[in-house]
Amino acid sequence: MTRVDVSPDLLEWARERAGLDRQDLTARFVRYEQWISGEIKPTLKQLQSFAKAVHVPEGYLFLAQPPEELLPIPDFRTFDGAAVRTPSPNLLDMLFACQERQAWYRDFAQATQQPPREFIGSTGLDMSAEQAAQQIRDTLDYTAEERAACATWEEALRLLVQKADQAGVLVMISGVVQSNNSRKLDLKEFRGFALSDPLAPLLFLNGTDSKSGQMFTLAHELAHLWLNSTAVSNAGGRPPTGFRQEEVWCNAVAAELLVPMAALKGQLRNDEAWQVACTRLSRFFKVSKLVILRRLLDANWLSRTTFDEAWQQELARLRDIAERSGAGGDFYRTTISRVSRRFTQALISSTLEGQTLYRDAFRMLGVSKTKTFDNLGREVGVLL
Repeated sequence: MTRVDVSPDLLEWARERAGLDRQDLTARFVRYEQWISGEIKPTLKQLQSFAKAVHVPEGYLFLAQPPEELLPIPDFRTFDGAAVRTPSPNLLDMLFACQERQAWYRDFAQATQQPPREFIGSTGLDMSAEQAAQQIRDTLDYTAEERAACATWEEALRLLVQKADQAGVLVMISGVVQSNNSRKLDLKEFRGFALSDPLAPLLFLNGTDSKSGQMFTLAHELAHLWLNSTAVSNAGGRPPTGFRQEEVWCNAVAAELLVPMAALKGQLRNDEAWQVACTRLSRFFKVSKLVILRRLLDANWLSRTTFDEAWQQELARLRDIAERSGAGGDFYRTTISRVSRRFTQALISSTLEGQTLYRDAFRMLGVSKTKTFDNLGREVGVLL
């Protein structure tokens, strides 16, 4: 039996990187404490299993010291006004998976002679939020009236995703890494990211957020594409402090896109309590109460003190809902949402035509069976 000389410090680094405590690992690797103490070395097979369990590349465990891991795209995340430096393995693996999908779709777009998306980089930070939001509305053919006609927030989100998809944007939404339900994405770490590209613009939304929260993140990331900006962000609807100018601008554009100030002012009633107004306007615009609170502050309809108190109350309510909510949903709709309808259609078509290996298609779609692949093809209209 061949045992591997691996540094206990590397093992502990990998464990901490994965956010696991020792008890989590000793239940699976009964000799982990002995590995750490140096009393015994793991076998190669044990080390391979360990690397898989902590979601770390196996080769990292043979390094002299832990590597410095940075995101491969600009990192606009902040926490308490300070930059966030260390990305989790879940964020890294999700980002790498999306980059692989984007690279595949870019090649597909070139092969099928798709034109570049003219909206990429069509705005700048010197443009007003009102002008930029109107450009996005015009490109997507997206109106407040159409959104108001939606029965639910989920339907309203689906409408905006559909509009973006039709414009050529790959919108991917997931709360887990790939299709691994044991690797849940942390909303506190990031809300979404944009991978700008003239042929394959891609947006990813953290699906652990509420539907209304995802709506704001989608609008925010669309603004990034209009700037031709690639970045990961954790900015929410609150007027941001400590963020880069670009994040502040994208937040302002998102707020104006979802709740145009002119339309908001037409709905305001001076004799209405803010709690009543917030509920009514949230239902009308199909956005979260947090976004409405932010826009009421923008309109000087709420004082900063009232806004701060109301914001904390609404955050507490949303946390309570999140703790009580359960999982569920249609498998095929969820799978398509995770990789986008446009990407699913293109990948399945290419695979059926023999241009892409089934093995690669299964990996990028997050499926393992031909029957599932075929059913997805039927769901997106590629197969009859």
